[in-house]
Amino acid sequence: MFRPDNEPPPEGIPRLLVVFQRGKLVSDMRSTMPCLLQEEAVRLGGWDVRRSHFVGYWEEQPCFALEIDEAHELEPDTYQVGSLWHLVGRVDEQLFALAGRAAQLLDWERDHQFCGRCGERMQADTRERAMRCARCSVTCYPRIAPCVIVLVTRGEELLLARGRNHPQGMYSTLAGFIEAGESVEECLIREVKEEVGVTVGNLKYFQSQSWPFPNQLMLGFFAEYESGDIVCDPSEIAEADWFHFRDLPRVPPPASVAGQLIGHYINTLVKAE
Repeated sequence: MFRPDNEPPPEGIPRLLVVFQRGKLVSDMRSTMPCLLQEEAVRLGGWDVRRSHFVGYWEEQPCFALEIDEAHELEPDTYQVGSLWHLVGRVDEQLFALAGRAAQLLDWERDHQFCGRCGERMQADTRERAMRCARCSVTCYPRIAPCVIVLVTRGEELLLARGRNHPQGMYSTLAGFIEAGESVEECLIREVKEEVGVTVGNLKYFQSQSWPFPNQLMLGFFAEYESGDIVCDPSEIAEADWFHFRDLPRVPPPASVAGQLIGHYINTLVKAE
């Protein structure tokens, strides 16, 4: 079980590591938990650590996120370097959350090395998870981008769309970022209207999920179709359609909140039969 924490443990306690190089996750292909490396991997590999962050605890063992120097050549028979996407659906949901938190913390420090107001180099605050500017006192916390993700339904039909960047044949729910001054509900209605041209109502919250691509908090909802024909925004949606719940295209895995929305709705329909 993963337990996030901001207070680093005392020195000398054995640690687990989530290691990144050039922004990519380093996985041990011999392990059943490929994203967790032992401390000896750094020592034996002679890896230089560029930055490190305490992430939390995995089964009460402290875990740290490490970024190693990009010049190191890793043993190809042992380590795989790739995107966090490689973990989706392959590891426990809690383990994926740990790896995602590690990636977000390293990205946050990398993107806040200098103050956006005065240009001074930022310093890590030792009392809390923050980067501070000593000159003008600007404080930057890890950035979270809230998003709405929604499954639009019409009885036994689900409205699914294939984004322009989705693999061929992969359909998913609709999603969008919440804009400044906008409520979650306003964002949901606007995004659905903009992306596929239909109007929805009867919004019901489902659950949330931290989604590290790169720093999103996905707020999952169900919404019922009210009116309108599907008209896709070509800048975002390649195609969209209504699908009967017994005849769905390829959809996201259960590890994602999109997959969980779809699975939950199908189970509800099956139980109602």
